[in-house]
Amino acid sequence: MEEYRYRSVERNVLSLIDSGALGLGDKLPSLRSLSTRLGLSVSTVNQAYLELERKGVIESRPRSGFFVRRESRRLPRTETAPTPMEQPRPVTRIGLIQTVLESVGAEERVALDVVAPGPHLLPLKELGRISAAVVRDEPERAMGYAPIPGDRRLIRQIAFRSMEHGIDVAPDDPLITAGCMEALYLSLRSVCRRGDTVLIQSPTYYCFLQLLETLGLRAIEVPSDPEHGVSPEELLRALKTFDIAACVLAPNYNNPDSSLTPDEAKREIVTMLAERSIPLVEDDVSSDLHFTPRRPGTYKQFDRKGLVLLCSSFSKTIAPGYRVGWMLPGRFRQKALEIKATTNVSTSAPAQMAIAEFLRQGRMERHLKKLRTALERQMDTMQLHLGRHFPDGTRVTHPGGGGVLWLELPKGTDSVELFFQARRAGIGIAPGAIFSTQDKFANYIRLSCGFPWTPKVEQAIHTLGELAGTMHLS
Repeated sequence: MEEYRYRSVERNVLSLIDSGALGLGDKLPSLRSLSTRLGLSVSTVNQAYLELERKGVIESRPRSGFFVRRESRRLPRTETAPTPMEQPRPVTRIGLIQTVLESVGAEERVALDVVAPGPHLLPLKELGRISAAVVRDEPERAMGYAPIPGDRRLIRQIAFRSMEHGIDVAPDDPLITAGCMEALYLSLRSVCRRGDTVLIQSPTYYCFLQLLETLGLRAIEVPSDPEHGVSPEELLRALKTFDIAACVLAPNYNNPDSSLTPDEAKREIVTMLAERSIPLVEDDVSSDLHFTPRRPGTYKQFDRKGLVLLCSSFSKTIAPGYRVGWMLPGRFRQKALEIKATTNVSTSAPAQMAIAEFLRQGRMERHLKKLRTALERQMDTMQLHLGRHFPDGTRVTHPGGGGVLWLELPKGTDSVELFFQARRAGIGIAPGAIFSTQDKFANYIRLSCGFPWTPKVEQAIHTLGELAGTMHLS
């Protein structure tokens, strides 16, 4: 809890700087006065100030106190401009999305396009030892096919964790999948038919759009506010206007804008969809990456009719390469199971066994605590360097969790052209155009904060800023 306290002081100071209440060169409140005002210890405030100094936001001056550094320019927050709701449309982004996907994670590039923790943040040694042990101890089970629903021990562990998160789930409800994308695929196949209209938030993860296009589904977009996610009012307007077969929403740290839908709004949305018997496919892959003390709630925890299909995975937390995900399919479990049996039959047995043992040993929460702290620090550092190197008129999100930043570049900047220029410079980014069926994010890019801050990453941010500035001026 002490860690969250000093992080809250950090956020408080950064908020004062962002709002202009503290200007460049201004003196910060003394340690004693701020500790008294916030009801915290002097050591907690001092720890926060030292962390801000390490990041280059403030500086200490002998016998004078702490001051905002004059070169610590921070970008203002990204804002969502209201846009008229358009008619449902086929998804036609697969060509551009495939071009981006083929570049993701290329070894010779600075991978600001990979939304996963870097190797330094993964429990490599622990999982390695556990993986070797489970294969050694139960070789026949490890080398055989896992049951179609998944490894029973892993299913139970996921059910227990779901119960801890306030979800009403039976011990055998979870269905193990090959990553979150298979869970989403099974969900949409279970609740939709070709030609149906699916409601999505905008911007949304580009692989969702690729999946909709592959399944022959049409999309209707509702705006996602970078701060508050999807509003019940916007969703209700869409429900009254269009014949919607299902919704696909990511309420917690949506990729790419990292928006967080408040729990009360989640309750309202689940209620209005239940009244119309409309299924909701929930992407819950980032909820464990919260920077605040409490994990945000899910749509699923408000589900009383089995209409919410929650999809998640371990790819963003412990093992991207294992490709182990799961779903809580509600009333659609049997249908999802039948579809899985005709696709990949079952998910990798050794990977399931290793993750089940990792969870059983109680290692997950200790690991997540370290991961969240590291991701928040890396994100803060990147925000500061974006402020130093990107042109005036640039805005950026200030997320409370997740692992990505959503940048709004000056009007007229072509993010697809920037993607190709960055690729030639050895830098991977995701252009905003792939996060919507429409053309309203042409001047946005998404950057990942999962890898450690190094001189190479800093140079990449500098280069990106120069490229964006040149495009803006030309």
